Amino acid sequence: MSRQRADLGFSSALDDLGNFGPEPAPRPKPSPGEAKQAAEAAGFRSRDPQPPSEPAKPLRRRRTGRNAQFNLKARPETIEAFCSVADAHGWGLGETLEKAVELLLDRYGK
Repeated sequence: MSRQRADLGFSSALDDLGNFGPEPAPRPKPSPGEAKQAAEAAGFRSRDPQPPSEPAKPLRRRRTGRNAQFNLKARPETIEAFCSVADAHGWGLGETLEKAVELLLDRYGK
């Protein structure tokens, strides 16, 4: 007794091979200039790195022996003023804090 195979549904696709043939030739690629113009016209932005619009903030990392972290919240204006004092004197942020504490202690005592 022979078994019959289950129909997988490919028989109708294999019966008609009229659409089988070589793929059409690919369209030629546009030049980089044409592609850029088309992308700009469509509103796409380039992924190429852009020069920064603002100057980079100066790095304030130095080896000073300060190894304890001190986190606090402040208004943006206060942080900006604190950093501008540090930048004006060429101090790091830790050094600026130490000098501010010294001045406060001198003025208000311990």
